[in-house]
Amino acid sequence: MRVILFTGKGGVGKTTTAAATAVRAARAGIKTLVMSTDAAHSLGDALDVDLAHHGGTLTESSGTGPHRPVPVEVEPGLSALQISAQHAADGGWRRVHDYLMSVLATLGIEAVVAEELTSLPGAEEVAALLELRTQVESGAWDLVVVDCAPTAETLRLLALPEALAWHLDRLLPGQRGLIRSLRPAAAAAVGVPLPDPEVVEVVTGWHRHLRELQRLLTSDLTSVRLVLTPERVVIAESRRTWTSLSLYGFVVDAVVVNRVFPDAAADTGDGTPPDPWRSAWNEAQQSGLVEVRESFAGLPVVVSPYLAREPIGPDALDELAAAQDPDGSGVSTLLEPVAHRGLTVTRAPDGFTLSLPLPLVTASDVALQRRDQELLVAVGDHRRVLTLPAALQRCDVRSASVREGMLRVRFVPNEEVWPRG
Repeated sequence: MRVILFTGKGGVGKTTTAAATAVRAARAGIKTLVMSTDAAHSLGDALDVDLAHHGGTLTESSGTGPHRPVPVEVEPGLSALQISAQHAADGGWRRVHDYLMSVLATLGIEAVVAEELTSLPGAEEVAALLELRTQVESGAWDLVVVDCAPTAETLRLLALPEALAWHLDRLLPGQRGLIRSLRPAAAAAVGVPLPDPEVVEVVTGWHRHLRELQRLLTSDLTSVRLVLTPERVVIAESRRTWTSLSLYGFVVDAVVVNRVFPDAAADTGDGTPPDPWRSAWNEAQQSGLVEVRESFAGLPVVVSPYLAREPIGPDALDELAAAQDPDGSGVSTLLEPVAHRGLTVTRAPDGFTLSLPLPLVTASDVALQRRDQELLVAVGDHRRVLTLPAALQRCDVRSASVREGMLRVRFVPNEEVWPRG
């Protein structure tokens, strides 16, 4: 079982690349699901299938259960799935929503304003992630290909399970105790209704699902592939994306360079000079390809030609996949687990070393902050809160360095907390 997520700057062809990979895999005998988390919902357009209506009507999992989207069979061995915000509001969220509405009503907030305040932020992202987990756990597929939103939205999407679980870690213990021992006297004291046990159970379930989802996304079953075009602006964003994905613990296992123009000089066999417009693009793209290979050294780089026509439908997508992988070697590796290099802690002579892959950055790009039992690591606009293992919680940070794409933080025992001997 493998999960491969495709992302890239908007307009670089990530949806087409994801769909082409899924078609090639299915036609090689790999039971494949391709699903979209992109609000643009262009996956169906690429496959030439109406995912919103053709076979994908909503069904109820039980008489009172939430509506669930149904995968659409595109061809034997290949199904597709589109997630939208209307799938997010399950029965559990309705209980939480009703509780929040009652709190706001107690505070004198009008119902219309309260409804706006209690709209579920990131509903579509949460629904897509939980549906991904459901599909993986179903055991129905050998490979799940995910067409993600453009890079900024994807980074927010992938960071969401850990961030939400971190907040729920701090919310749930106190809420459980509150409901168990202080109801209903506490409700009168604080002036607002306390949540019913069912509400807390819903939130507890979310917390468990998010932790399980985080383990799936950062396991050796899951990898991310960056799709780009050989242009300086796109390459620069893709470099930052690789760094940010690594910060959050995700593995990038390949880079796909899309829309590379054919060589203008090779098309003139009659002695006429090549088209200067195409020649200029050839020169610029070749320079871009050099930069890509230097930037993503150590990762496979797949070069995808600019085809004569737009690849729409399974047959055209299969032609694109064949052009990207002429000898078919890429198909045989689709189900191989990835080498996961995430957060590690090792013993050092005087304490411990925490290591985290951070490619393409220098020490000046990284900000660290110790906060009680946590270490905050920030790179640019992205920040990750790491809950330290018990052994490191009794240590002080002695030094930090970034070398060869790896952040290393040295921890030494705090003599007051953990005396030697």
